[in-house]
Amino acid sequence: MRRISILMLILFTCFVSAAWPQAQPLSKHKIITFDPPGAGTGAGQGTIPYGLNPWGATIGWYLDANNVNHGFVRYPWGTITTIDAPGAGTGTGQGTLAYGMNIWGVIVGASIDAGGVWHGFVRDPWGTITTYDAAGAGTGFYDGTWISNINDWGEIAGGYADSANVMWAFVLTPDGHYTPYEAPGAGKGGNFQGTDVGTMSGLNPEGMTTGWYIDGNNCSHGYLRYTNGDVATFDGSKAACTNTGLGFSGTVSVSLNPEVEAVGFYSDANSVDHGFLRAPDGKITTFDAPGAGKGAGQGTVILSNNSAGAITGWYWDANSLAHGYEHTPHGKTTGFDVPGASQGTYPNCNNAAGVVAGNYVDANGANHGFLRMP
Repeated sequence: MRRISILMLILFTCFVSAAWPQAQPLSKHKIITFDPPGAGTGAGQGTIPYGLNPWGATIGWYLDANNVNHGFVRYPWGTITTIDAPGAGTGTGQGTLAYGMNIWGVIVGASIDAGGVWHGFVRDPWGTITTYDAAGAGTGFYDGTWISNINDWGEIAGGYADSANVMWAFVLTPDGHYTPYEAPGAGKGGNFQGTDVGTMSGLNPEGMTTGWYIDGNNCSHGYLRYTNGDVATFDGSKAACTNTGLGFSGTVSVSLNPEVEAVGFYSDANSVDHGFLRAPDGKITTFDAPGAGKGAGQGTVILSNNSAGAITGWYWDANSLAHGYEHTPHGKTTGFDVPGASQGTYPNCNNAAGVVAGNYVDANGANHGFLRMP
């Protein structure tokens, strides 16, 4: 399975290893927790915030008591609206997921229909939803289209799985120019090899994209696609393809800010995760959060970077418990746990104002949304 399998199962030369300062307490930050009406409270159910726009509106999805997905948008004043795309299925694992949003409040994402086929959607600020199926998308189980990002100019980026279960990325301009693309070295052997793009912040204002591709050996690698169509591929300094079944193997790039800094994470030969930042000149710096465990399936994940260069994500400690962190461009690292997060804190995104959003897991294994205010 595509992006959810890679990123949610972690639920997913010039190299420099950077030592981070000791994590600081949370005392100066306010945390708001929330759940949309109808969010389930059982293990694996609940709320997953996945994106923030500059005004503090939050998007994502929740799993209800029947294990059906519903998209949502939470506005800065606290109102939450559920998003169900036309044709979305109502069975277990089906429904709607919101992946991206721009400054104007246009929301994009995907729905899964009753046959398990994915369809992209665009929701305008007034609530009208238009579905979209990319040329070349398959119509079989877990084939189809997803829209991952929309920038402030209305350009969208996403991906599709064809009838052979190969993934392709694409960009679509506001005037309707559709361009599918693949990273050099992307596999075509089915089983969802191929190219995908990061959600929410994998598309920057200039139209560049970042994401990952899976090669013929089922190993992941990062890429950056420029506006002229050129694609640069890269890997973390000690990235290894171990295929241990711990969620992914190799390098995954997930976020690209306006300064063309890409961030993500990679696994080493011991299946330990490390965050990375790729500078515009191609130099890659590895990040390991203070307190990150060094065992298989432990380590550090970066999921977002804002226009100021602050990054956020989580780390697994030596007991495999997840903790959130924020790392500023000035070198300060602040670790934090949401109250009630007995089974982990998972920041997924940050915006230019320094708000961090994500989910935490309670004692029952249910997910709840949170906002960490600057």
